[in-house]
Amino acid sequence: MKTIPFLNASAWIDAENEADPNSEIYQEVTYPKELLYSDRMYERLMDYNPNASEAVQIAAKAQHICRWKIARESYPMDRVGYLKWREDLKKFHAKKTAEILEKAGYEETFIARVSFLIEKKLLKKDEETQLLEDVICLVFLEYYLDPFVHKHDREKMKNIIQKTWTKMSDKGHQEALKINFSDENLQLIKESIGL
Repeated sequence: MKTIPFLNASAWIDAENEADPNSEIYQEVTYPKELLYSDRMYERLMDYNPNASEAVQIAAKAQHICRWKIARESYPMDRVGYLKWREDLKKFHAKKTAEILEKAGYEETFIARVSFLIEKKLLKKDEETQLLEDVICLVFLEYYLDPFVHKHDREKMKNIIQKTWTKMSDKGHQEALKINFSDENLQLIKESIGL
């Protein structure tokens, strides 16, 4: 049973993401890009761990909230610029979500926990941060790996897959191998992780 604050916060997160000027076509329907990502994150989380706490559920939905407002191009186009962009995005997503949660009537300790998760603190050490990271990686592998494959060469893709794999738990690895990949992408994954 969802609480009123949860339902309000979810609706407000969706409303923010619905304003995304970027769109993505999925199964012949056009969606605001970050709204689609948010839905995918939430659905994957509930499928992967139906008992996930309310804090993780909100963190999953808000993982990329209003992401388009901080453009990658506004940072130097190198590794340092990329890492700075990612770090600033995490703080931005956490702050934006905290404002929504405050408006929804959540307590400070709950809001702090959601921010902690969105900022992916203590990965590999905090169980819920790891759960969220698994879901992020699973969503990437299921929906976003293929577009990446068409943009990058094989060696770069192997590197991306290896980094993704390293962030996941054993349970996440098992779940990832159940995804319905194309034969080519499955082969690429197996090569990358040495299967």
